[in-house]
Amino acid sequence: MFYTDGKLQFAVRVETPDPLFARALQQAIGGVEGEIRVAMQYFFQACGARGNPKFRDLLMNTAAEELGHIEMLATAVALNLEGAPVSIKDEIVADPVASAVLGGLNMKNLLSAGLSAMPVDSDGVPFDMSHIYASGNIAADMTANVAAESTGRVLAVRLFNLTNDPGMKEMLSYLIARDTMHQNQWLAALEELGGPTGVFPIPNSFPQEQELQEFSYAYLGFQADGSAPVPGRWSEGPSVDGKGAYTTQSLEPMGEKPILGPAKPDSGAQTEQL
Repeated sequence: MFYTDGKLQFAVRVETPDPLFARALQQAIGGVEGEIRVAMQYFFQACGARGNPKFRDLLMNTAAEELGHIEMLATAVALNLEGAPVSIKDEIVADPVASAVLGGLNMKNLLSAGLSAMPVDSDGVPFDMSHIYASGNIAADMTANVAAESTGRVLAVRLFNLTNDPGMKEMLSYLIARDTMHQNQWLAALEELGGPTGVFPIPNSFPQEQELQEFSYAYLGFQADGSAPVPGRWSEGPSVDGKGAYTTQSLEPMGEKPILGPAKPDSGAQTEQL
């Protein structure tokens, strides 16, 4: 169950409305790096979390926070759009300055939402939930969450550097700080689950004796001349999970060219395929 008191999680103020920046902010709402993505990801991970209930609480609490971030950003979009033109008139189109402002406006925000935010990215493409990762494996989910917060923080930093508005910089500074915390809390959760030696490989419930272990820690090279791939920490020394040692191999084909049977009758194939 969720509650609201009608107040923003953090103050949102815009000194100079900027329709182009409003469009950029839409990426932080409905882009693949945005707040809708992480709010729904943590929510569905929480709904399916099994085992120690503290991880469910961690996920659900953070999902609720991310809903507040959506509200903040939606408010920022609306405030930035308030100074945008609400109709296209000949005199506006004829004015190069006004025309440039209009050119930065995502027309969907005007035509479909009345100068308000929408669940879309900066190009007006709706967020379709295809980037929600909730596997039912707590370690896999926490690992995915680190990546989600990392790309979200990258986006927030880019937005911070795109604006000179003091209010927008302050809001984004807050969001960047929260991304810092969230990256760290997911890493802390992985540490509590056992760290690299306890968590990986995921799922740690599958017995490694049943995998083809000669390939478990082999860095494979696919250079056409058969030369070894460029070495790195991932090609020699003990594995990060502590369960093996890295090796390097130039992989030779282990299978033959595939030969498929004839096409089925009435499948629409050519006579020569039957």
